[in-house]
Amino acid sequence: MTPVAPAAEALPPLLLYSRAGCCLCEGLQERLEALIPPPLLTVVDVDSDPALQARFGLEVPLLASADGRLLPRVPPRLQQDRLAEWLRRQLSSVNPV
Repeated sequence: MTPVAPAAEALPPLLLYSRAGCCLCEGLQERLEALIPPPLLTVVDVDSDPALQARFGLEVPLLASADGRLLPRVPPRLQQDRLAEWLRRQLSSVNPV
């Protein structure tokens, strides 16, 4: 019998600060949704709220933990397992907003 690889540990829920029509935002969202298992992702359109628009401006895409603590900018070339591992490391040491 072939051993079964253990299922990947699920990532905690994430917030994705984004804006409509942003190719970088859409690309990051696609990479996150392609993870197995994908994290519960809440996409927040910064243009829907003047305070968010003023705070983040053109800084999107940005990821944050579910409690709103921002993560460093995601390296654009990270995919799949490397992206999941990077996220786990960052989530273990996120900075308060």
